[in-house]
Amino acid sequence: MYFLGYDIGTSSVKASLIEADSGKLVASASFPEKEQAILSPQAGWAEQEPEMWWDSLKEATKKLRAKGFNTQKVLGIGIAYQMHGLVVVDRNLKPLRPSVIWCDSRAVEIGNKAFNELGADQCLTHLLNSPGNFTASKLKWVKENEPEVYEQIYKIMLPGDYIAMKLTGEVNTTITGLSEGTFWDFEKEDTADFLLDYYQLDKQLLADICPVFGDQGKVKPEVAEELGLAVGTKVCYRSGDQPNNALSLNVMKPGEIAATAGTSGVVYGISDELKYDQESRVNTFAHVNHTTQDRRLGILLCINGTGIQNSWMKNTAGGHLSYNEMNDAAAKIPVGAEGLQIFPFGNGAERMLSNRTLGASIHQLDFNKHTPAHLYRAAQEGIVFSFQYGISIMEEMGVKPSVIKAGKTNMFQSEVFTSTLSSVTGVPIELYDTDGSRGAAMGAAFGFGHHTSIDSIAESVACTGLVEPDLTNQAVYQEAYGSWKNQLETLLKNA
Repeated sequence: MYFLGYDIGTSSVKASLIEADSGKLVASASFPEKEQAILSPQAGWAEQEPEMWWDSLKEATKKLRAKGFNTQKVLGIGIAYQMHGLVVVDRNLKPLRPSVIWCDSRAVEIGNKAFNELGADQCLTHLLNSPGNFTASKLKWVKENEPEVYEQIYKIMLPGDYIAMKLTGEVNTTITGLSEGTFWDFEKEDTADFLLDYYQLDKQLLADICPVFGDQGKVKPEVAEELGLAVGTKVCYRSGDQPNNALSLNVMKPGEIAATAGTSGVVYGISDELKYDQESRVNTFAHVNHTTQDRRLGILLCINGTGIQNSWMKNTAGGHLSYNEMNDAAAKIPVGAEGLQIFPFGNGAERMLSNRTLGASIHQLDFNKHTPAHLYRAAQEGIVFSFQYGISIMEEMGVKPSVIKAGKTNMFQSEVFTSTLSSVTGVPIELYDTDGSRGAAMGAAFGFGHHTSIDSIAESVACTGLVEPDLTNQAVYQEAYGSWKNQLETLLKNA
């Protein structure tokens, strides 16, 4: 018997099967091979068609079956998904417009205005965040700019809620989902009515609340037939991608840190206190195991332009090189890329920079000295330095990493990236053989009740490597970071 996990990513949808008893990964598949389209009808906008995610899920499932696995033996399904997106549907549960996804910047000013008018104390003590560019502010943008769409909305959803609805026909969400949309009031432990009232949003548009782990609905007969599942298969876990990544790494307790570096980059730390950054540059949400009696909050640093910058570099300056060949070339360039600096802020407004759209930029380029390999190294260093800049904000809140856990995927496959990150932060990095879809399957196993704890499932996830700080050359790394930070502060001052 198996548990099935889906990861509804920006670039693709991935599906993984784990054995029910052992938790061992037995098969994975993803679709499409090339990145899913992001629509950008105006500067700063980012949208995707919800049906595209569903079509990709069906194709990924088909690829799993083609590998010879009997999906009729799936006991339960878990869903991980790109956070903060807005899906709006009519009474027939059909999308009324493309989803406004996580990196869309159109609602920044709406959120900033709410933060100023409601007051920092009100927002931070209740939401633990500024309304910022999160889902509630995106819905307000629809109300203001597309009133004919708003009037037809039956329910709003996050991307994972939409996929669960396609599977089960039921419309529901979780407290973690509401918190990531700034719809949750942590002081009241209820919906954030004060923000809904301020935005003049109808509370009835919010979906009913279901548990993160547990019965979230059963797969409809016609969907079960199409996907090759048993009728009545339970959906029993749902989480945004970053809390789910933490779960996949068994980062569930205060003081533990998880990281990812896919399209965007994230450092995610666990706290048992209602902590927040006064400027809302890093954000606090309910973690998957949060309860009113036993608080577990995820403090999230997000860098929008991480893997997407590396991908841009490959497509623009990489010629016909693979990522591995680019990494090998970058490794031959000294730390600091001989003065070349790159700032990875070209994927929309950055919350870490107070929701400013700084744009990506290259500095101190010397035509007589710098080669494509210097660009590859500077691009990866710029991403690492962005991580460190954000980690320093988390440290001001009392969240200081002693170890960073990450799946050995995306940029964590690069030795340049991992060694630089470990050396700049001064902490070791543990790499694990896991990813979002496997984490979703693990969550399903726990939500179904087949395992009594995440610890018991996590034992099947192997640690594949340990990267230690380069203490011999740490001063060189710190000097390169210090120079990059000084240039960033100059850019922010002049923005």
